Amino acid sequence: MRLSRTVAYALQATLQLAQLGSKGPVPCNQLAAAGNMPERFLLQVLRNLVTHGVLQSSRGVDGGYSLERHPADISLLEIIEAIDGPMISTLPLRDGLSGSCQAKLEQTLSQVAEATRRRLAATTLAELLAEPSETKPFAAQPAMVS
Repeated sequence: MRLSRTVAYALQATLQLAQLGSKGPVPCNQLAAAGNMPERFLLQVLRNLVTHGVLQSSRGVDGGYSLERHPADISLLEIIEAIDGPMISTLPLRDGLSGSCQAKLEQTLSQVAEATRRRLAATTLAELLAEPSETKPFAAQPAMVS
């Protein structure tokens, strides 16, 4: 899975804000400097996250950005889709494949995209910030016996 640089900045900035907790709004220039991100570009990313209800902004001398909700209530999927739009699988190439093969390929890609969406929706900022002892262990799939 490949994520855009814009999504990477959005994830980084929201995680920075989540790490700071409720210490008040953080100016864009502070987030940019701490994360080695271009400030003007980050400002556009943050505004987009405000528009989609992930962040809130406040003006003034003590203004800046903060999380709209608790980190446990913000999923990675929400952040990614706020920046890149709905995560769906698309297959632009349609020539050269039989209808059956095309349908099976599209179905498989759709299933992979849906599994990815579910996993990202289930992962919150709070989980990423939790210490290893605080997180739920990943449930391994049972081994297949042949």
